[in-house]
Amino acid sequence: MFDALRSAIDEEMNKDETVLVIGEDVGHYGGSYKVTKDLHLKYGDLRILDTPIAENSFTGMAIGAAMTGLRPIVEGMNMGFLLLAFNQIANNAGMLPYTSGGNYQIPIVIRGPGGVGRQLGAEHSQRLETYFQAVPGLKIVACSTPYNAKGLLKSAIRDNNPVLFFEHVLLYNMKQEIPDYEYTLPLDKAEIVREGKDITIITYSRMRYHVLKAVDRLIEKNIDPEVIDLISLKPIDIDTIIRSIQKTHKACIVEECMKTGGIAAEIIARVNELIFDYLDSPIIRLSSQDIPTPYNGLLEQHTIVHSEQIINSIIKQLNI
Repeated sequence: MFDALRSAIDEEMNKDETVLVIGEDVGHYGGSYKVTKDLHLKYGDLRILDTPIAENSFTGMAIGAAMTGLRPIVEGMNMGFLLLAFNQIANNAGMLPYTSGGNYQIPIVIRGPGGVGRQLGAEHSQRLETYFQAVPGLKIVACSTPYNAKGLLKSAIRDNNPVLFFEHVLLYNMKQEIPDYEYTLPLDKAEIVREGKDITIITYSRMRYHVLKAVDRLIEKNIDPEVIDLISLKPIDIDTIIRSIQKTHKACIVEECMKTGGIAAEIIARVNELIFDYLDSPIIRLSSQDIPTPYNGLLEQHTIVHSEQIINSIIKQLNI
């Protein structure tokens, strides 16, 4: 997947000289997960700009650059570090187009690795999508395959709004054939990964693969699930979710973020407001535990959702 992301950045930088990359070690080192590897040789040290360890400062610098007409891509070496730039992202990137009366656009992409990896510890296992979900003015995207990573990143770079682009730390080495021709994907649409009739399973990012593993087992038990990969976490593609639940009448949401205040909580609230009468039973919510992610490997695995939990919860829901 890192090659797909690199290709997206390379194509957009080649097409538009206002696109640049800013972040720690993005230049000569090539980025913490090699998404910008060797791009400084092609575009120079000013368009692939290495910064000091100062997230608040270089994020603010990128927002200022966006206000003047550039299209910066900010790489967080780890998305958890961008908590240091929360004020810049929330009060400036998200709100300046509104507080300036529409005088400024902020075409900025803030991207990087996040999620629970393998023994990265609490501070490097953040899921910041829920932190930023309530900030007005932001778009939030979570890629899940090399194909959608490239198409979504190209769309994010071209968008005139601030886009938070989440890449899961354990998906960078995923391989997939992607087209040679240029393509983009919409930032506000979910993907129906699998059509089915018995229950709607809603997920995103790495949890897509835990869900698909569970689905293989559910099919063996003659259960026919529909699987939706949200992709867009803000705005949520509620229309796709509604159409699916109107067909299946049951839903399960699988997420890696914390249960309290999570993406699932927002979806459940929206579904209950809009189509409560279509539900035959309460929506299942499977989320990470509300604790800092342990460093210990076994404890770490117990904090997140796995396929067995998904299978057992759905079997119980369907009374099989």
